[in-house]
Amino acid sequence: MLVVAVAMALSGSPAADLRVTVWPQGRAGPAHMSVLHCPSVEAACRKLGAVPGNPFAPTPAGIACTQIYGGPEVALVVGRFRGRPVWARFHRRDGCGIARWNRVAFLFAK
Repeated sequence: MLVVAVAMALSGSPAADLRVTVWPQGRAGPAHMSVLHCPSVEAACRKLGAVPGNPFAPTPAGIACTQIYGGPEVALVVGRFRGRPVWARFHRRDGCGIARWNRVAFLFAK
């Protein structure tokens, strides 16, 4: 654990082991997958470490979301982040989904 903490401090990135799958045209279309292992010197690791709070938290219950459609894109992030399991779906079907997507959009770039 100390090694991970030291590596994180040196690299400026969080401990993460994530598999990211994106369907740019929705689930019926083709998918692309990437893997992110942090700590690393990758820009995505540094950006992920800079996101405040839990970047994979769902939209809280009871939140009113604007009915703005952002596109058919969907994504699934699975793995571990800061020692905790991650299983998070992302979409752009409404304002809340668009905001969540935009917060970690760097993970979805090809």
